[in-house]
Order: sequence, then C-alpha cells, then structure tokens
Amino acid sequence: MLALGLDTSCYTTSAALCVPGKLPRQERRLLPVAAGERGLRQSEAVFAHVRQISDVLLPLLNSLPEPVSCVCASASPRDGEDSYMPVFQVGVSHGKALAAALNVPFFTTTHQRGHIAAAKYGTGLAAGKFIALHLSGGTTDVLLMDGESIQPLGSSVDLHAGQLVDRIGVALGLPFPCGPYLEELAVKGESKNQVPVSMDGLNCHLSGAEAQLLRMIAAMEPRENVAAEVYSVLCRTVHRLLAAASESAGVKDLLVAGGVASSALLRKMLLERNEKRRTGLNFFFGRPEFSGDNAVGVALIGLHKFFPMEVE
Repeated sequence: MLALGLDTSCYTTSAALCVPGKLPRQERRLLPVAAGERGLRQSEAVFAHVRQISDVLLPLLNSLPEPVSCVCASASPRDGEDSYMPVFQVGVSHGKALAAALNVPFFTTTHQRGHIAAAKYGTGLAAGKFIALHLSGGTTDVLLMDGESIQPLGSSVDLHAGQLVDRIGVALGLPFPCGPYLEELAVKGESKNQVPVSMDGLNCHLSGAEAQLLRMIAAMEPRENVAAEVYSVLCRTVHRLLAAASESAGVKDLLVAGGVASSALLRKMLLERNEKRRTGLNFFFGRPEFSGDNAVGVALIGLHKFFPMEVE
C-alpha cells in the first residue's frame, strides 16, 4: 500500500509518499517571496503552486516503489465550514486528477490535521487523549486530540507565532520565511526576558510583543538580542499556554507541531523551562523535517483512510 499526499499551503508546495513500516519520502519547494516582503497574496501563491507542483510530484512519481493505492490532499487550513483558502485548491485539483488517472480513491483532510499527523509520526506518543499545539505562520492553536476528534482549547487572539517570527525577522532585514535566520541570530544573542507574556485564560496575545520588539529595533538594540527576545517570549507564552491547557483538560502528554516547532532553539528552551518548573508535562516533538509545512501527514492520513490502522 502506498499513499500519495499533497499540501499546497501559504508557504510551501509539497508532496509525499507513505508506505506502512517505512520512512515517508517527501519533496518540498518554498513559495518565492521577494526580499522585504512578508508573504504572497493568495492569487500569487496559487500561481506559484501551479508553476512548481510538477517539480515536487515528478521526482516521487518517477521512482515509485509500488503502485499508488490512494491520493490525499489538504483542502482547507483547519476543520470547520468557514475554513477556506484558495491555495489549497491547487493540491485538491491535482490530487483529484491524479487519483482519477490512476483509478484509485481520493481523500481530503486539513492542513492542521496533516501537521499533527506528521509531528506525531514516530514519537511513540501513546494512543488516547493528548494536547496538540499547532505553531505556524497562520496558527497558534491549542487542541485536545482524542482519536479523530479535535476540540479547540485556546489560541492567539491577534498575531500568530510564525507571524511574530516573520515580521520581526523582516524588520531585521532577514529573508522570508525568517525562522532559520532569526534562530541563527538568536543563539548569538542574550535575552533579559524584557517582553512580557500576555494571557487571557487559555488564549494569548502576541501583538503587544511585536510592538515592543519593533521599538527595540528602532532603539538600535543589537539584532541578535532582539532575536533572542523573540524566542524568549515565545517559549514563555507557549509553556504557559500548554500548562494551562493541561490543567484544564487533565492531560499531561503534549505534542508541539508546525513550522515554528521545528526550531531546535525553541525546543531546547521549552524542555529546559519545563524541567526547571517540574510541571510533570510530557513534551513530544516531531522530526524537524516533518515539522514545517509538508505533505507527510497528509499522506499518512490518506493511508489511514484507505486502510484504517494506527500508522506509527
């Protein structure tokens, strides 16, 4: 059995192949963003996906280990009838056409479910309830996972984690998407925890953090120290969000997913803070290569829909 997954997000064109018991294979291409810009308009992103989707599909289709059993594509950002972005229709349309040509089933899922499935893969996270935190350019969602059920617990009410990283990164003159470059700066800097955490129950606010960090840039603070402060406020915010969600739901296992979660620095800081505070929380992280926008989780979901089983 082999599942082909497609994900055409606001950041990346991606495709993946998944076979039970074998490490998934994937191909990804970032969308082209001009220097100084903070992303693409939906129309521009759709055009970019159309131009480069063959670049991610052909290397996989030209070296199939076995015939494709099913095709799955992310059709929307997250669950809900009001969740829609045109970019995902590129993956859906190509997926439908491929499935019809191959005479195999076609399934859809969401970008968020794909992120969680990819992050969970190979972690050893036990079956049952767990809390997932989806950290990305458009998402800072705390979710209670129970089988196929997703219950939203909290979120950012203004700016998302990835937006904070990218906006401060662009303001510092870094290429978009800024995560790897900002992290490289941050490890050279020193944080004094100058930016306070802003919480409201199980929700957080990050727009105030952006305003204070931009003031630091205007005041000519060292670039590496500004970068360090970004990761400091993200770590403290994320840990407080997860601790509050854990207490509310009575669940100790926590899966951190999404592109921002691929940061080795953020992972290290979260684990150190958790150990220092002795919370009893159990953190799980996906493989870094399966944490940014990718189609691996989408393919895994397709495989599960085709042949219901626990895919590890």
